[in-house]
Amino acid sequence: MATETSGAPPRAQWGSRTGFLLAAIGSAVGLGNIWRFPSEAYKNGGGAFMLPYLIALLTAGIPMLILEYTVGRRYRKSPPAAFRRMARPAQVIGWWQVAISFVIAAYYAVILAWAVRYVGFSLTESWGDDADAFFFGEFLRTAEQPGWISSYIGGVFWPLLAVWVVVLAILALGVRRGIERANKIFIPLLVVFFIVLVVRAVTLDGAATGLNALFSPDWDALTKGSVWVAAYGQIFFSLSVGFGIMITYASYLRRRADLTGSALVAGFANSSFEVLAGIGVFATLGFLSAGSGTPVDETVTSGIGLAFVAFPTIISNMPLGVLFGFLFFASLVIAGLTSLISIVEVVVAAVQDRTGIGRLPAVLGVGGLLAAVSVLLFPTDSGLYLLDAADHFINQYGIVLAALVAVVTVAWVLRRLPVLQKDADATSAVRLGVWWRIALGVITPLVLIWMMIDSLRAEFDENYGGYPSDFLFWAGWAVALGAVLLAVLASLLPWRGEPAGTEPKEATVGTEPDGPPGGQSNGQSDGHGPVEGRP
Repeated sequence: MATETSGAPPRAQWGSRTGFLLAAIGSAVGLGNIWRFPSEAYKNGGGAFMLPYLIALLTAGIPMLILEYTVGRRYRKSPPAAFRRMARPAQVIGWWQVAISFVIAAYYAVILAWAVRYVGFSLTESWGDDADAFFFGEFLRTAEQPGWISSYIGGVFWPLLAVWVVVLAILALGVRRGIERANKIFIPLLVVFFIVLVVRAVTLDGAATGLNALFSPDWDALTKGSVWVAAYGQIFFSLSVGFGIMITYASYLRRRADLTGSALVAGFANSSFEVLAGIGVFATLGFLSAGSGTPVDETVTSGIGLAFVAFPTIISNMPLGVLFGFLFFASLVIAGLTSLISIVEVVVAAVQDRTGIGRLPAVLGVGGLLAAVSVLLFPTDSGLYLLDAADHFINQYGIVLAALVAVVTVAWVLRRLPVLQKDADATSAVRLGVWWRIALGVITPLVLIWMMIDSLRAEFDENYGGYPSDFLFWAGWAVALGAVLLAVLASLLPWRGEPAGTEPKEATVGTEPDGPPGGQSNGQSDGHGPVEGRP
């Protein structure tokens, strides 16, 4: 498949299918799996939630994964260049995804910095008797009201800087020597840590109470539209689709890679981890309920409150709490690190494709800018407020909307689904049928539109988080709209080399040789020459 410009350096490749799968799973399995899924399931029917969740996985999650894998593998480019190959105006979508990834990476890193500190705090239970006051007061020194930055927090700054050093070092080593090797270490380690955590959790007093609360089905909930929206929303946010990660990762695949099978493995692996996280979290909350005499429904929380307030409180009151705390926060660090690597890679790959510069300059340039933004804004007394607002608006009006525009453009405007289906079927063990085109052409767009309307309705009913309108404007709406504006401006800059709208010459990819074993191209080693895009 002649997707590269004549004379262009060969694109990097994964060393093996396992390496790609572990990287894809590592991207999908992140903080949201641990602290979002359990509360979403509990609030939306308990055990009954698993039915719409599974349907959402099969009708939106996996089809979206296959779409992004196919686009990435077919065009062998980052999102802007891949969409540009379909049609010149479509590159705006790719740049939009790059801008979204930039914003998310900037604030996602600071949560890892918190988790890094809490690995140490857990050894001495430094939060004392009041985990809430310790986290928001002593540790983050959060201002009473959102506003301008007035002080920096050294206890967050230094671990945040360390996080960026580790991430950029891994990315600088390249796709195979850096990202793939890191995930081959981190993902098995994460699985081992989390299995130990879950086994410990289910043996605690009161664990059965927590698990009953989670899995007792409320079948009446299935008649509520909000439950189905929640199921699709959870699948969508947890699979790393919609902001260019999977397109970027799939662009490093070999030309005969099994796309459908890989999507099924990654999708079900991600969901299995979510269910495992649900078991561990609710077994632990059951222990808290039994010890405090508080009903389980009053102990359920999610997000930052679950990880940095509820769990430290539980750790202080459980047998072997030090070990449990260490494993829990180490798991957060690992899960977050593999996700952050994938997010930053989207921006790095786009810069490489756009400018033609080498891997190391791209990583240092992109990483340096990202790290600067991250350490200037978030280890501050207003950092938590900035993070909360940016996260909400870039997710609701960045990722969701960009995914909607991408699906509608590919399926309805450019009508590329039949071509992409043929491309995927040429090398996949499980062939796609008409269900895939229906899922992406009808079901996924309708669900995303529904999610947008539902979100906007809530947005206009009351200010998110009770924040002042002026703060939400510049820390929320301006961030989401700014990503669109940057995408439009980036798309107006001229490209050198390959013309826009040029499809691969052959109809399928099944006849192209992969090259030498080990994923190397033209004898070049990963991370040390043309295979990484270095001239």
